[in-house]
Amino acid sequence: MFTFHHFNFNVLDLERSLRFYKDALDLTPVRAKEAADGSFKLVYLADAANSPFQLELTWLRDRTEPYNLGECEFHLAFTADDFQA
Repeated sequence: MFTFHHFNFNVLDLERSLRFYKDALDLTPVRAKEAADGSFKLVYLADAANSPFQLELTWLRDRTEPYNLGECEFHLAFTADDFQA
């Protein structure tokens, strides 16, 4: 058995992306993780109903070029009861 956990997008401008998801979908940050060296930041967004599925936004400090969806800089994550199976 598995369940959806989160979906990820890499973003070039984290603050702009946070405003977009708040204004368009009313998603707000529920947790964040930042690298000790400041090289990346992960922000997880959720809806007001606190559904278990979240949107992860990944910001990379050294990224300067806009992302192209053909780069496959995204992922879909699941939680599994039996990972090996």
